[in-house]
Amino acid sequence: MLQVALAQDFGGFSLDIAFEAPAGVTALFGASGAGKTTVVNAVAGLTRPDRGRVISEGTVLLDTEARIFTPPNRRRIGYVFQEARLFPHLDVRANLLFGARYAPRGATGPEFARVVEMLGIGPLLARRPASLSGGEKARVAIGRALLSKPRFLLMDEPLAALDAPRRAEILPFLERLRDTGLPVLHISHSVAEVARLADTIICLEAGRLRAAGPAATILADPGLADLFGAAEAGAVIGARIVGAEEDGLIRAETAAGPLWLTEAPNTPGTAVRLRVHASDVILSRARPAGLSALNILSGTVERIEEDAQGRAWVRLGLGQGEALLARITRRSVAALGLAPGVACHAVLKSVALAREDLGPGR
Repeated sequence: MLQVALAQDFGGFSLDIAFEAPAGVTALFGASGAGKTTVVNAVAGLTRPDRGRVISEGTVLLDTEARIFTPPNRRRIGYVFQEARLFPHLDVRANLLFGARYAPRGATGPEFARVVEMLGIGPLLARRPASLSGGEKARVAIGRALLSKPRFLLMDEPLAALDAPRRAEILPFLERLRDTGLPVLHISHSVAEVARLADTIICLEAGRLRAAGPAATILADPGLADLFGAAEAGAVIGARIVGAEEDGLIRAETAAGPLWLTEAPNTPGTAVRLRVHASDVILSRARPAGLSALNILSGTVERIEEDAQGRAWVRLGLGQGEALLARITRRSVAALGLAPGVACHAVLKSVALAREDLGPGR
């Protein structure tokens, strides 16, 4: 558990925030200028806030009231910046071992061979950074940070400088990192990235905490749809793969019934998380029939939020803590008689559950 409370006045901008980051990936999400990098720099000890406390696993790293300030090199924090910042004169193996030099004696953490295997960088060990792609450099930078055996990892938008193919290449490796249980504080302004990776989301807005909680809860919150944007707002739900059908579709079981996917792992028992865009959800009071859409989930309306553009954001509970978010018009809300407690059905298109919206579950 990482506990953070920070306050700092920069004149035209002030930061005042407190949150807790449990094991797994905690995403710091917000628009540019919300204060995300200011937070991680203070946690890392690269800046000193006016007031604050940072506690990691019971160890106080910062307490301005008690005048405690642990220097950055003694905080045991792995920091992965937007740029890989590899040493150009060293090959990949030497870059990785440089991180290992800073691991405290007796510290627990993944060993060299495990890190190399997890990040898929074995074939790169003899190469220099200049010959690596952006995605390969990012993986090596993550490996170097891991080999310092940190208490937790800070990642400041390590995928921001990569194009879409390179981001798609590295996301599976970040999922493997998430599943190691190492606490990770991950900065991002990409909703898709957060939905795929985060266990917990901390939403920042103008230096203040807008919301915090489990990823599935935050993403399906109608009151936060404006923060994520109309085009990107949506929920993540868990599912477990049953197997491939005769026609090639993959069957997955959710808390509210089966889904058929066009692209997914087909190994029975595999857990996945699915991101469903709010704009790809159609609501119906009666169970629809005679549709080309195969995916229909049953649930209960939990909450409705209306906006100034004539839209309504509906949270549909699916059971077992799972929920969908639907974006419909206020006229549709009235026509359907939707209100908290009303049972209805969500119609999803198979094409809405695309490869980029699939990620390993727990």
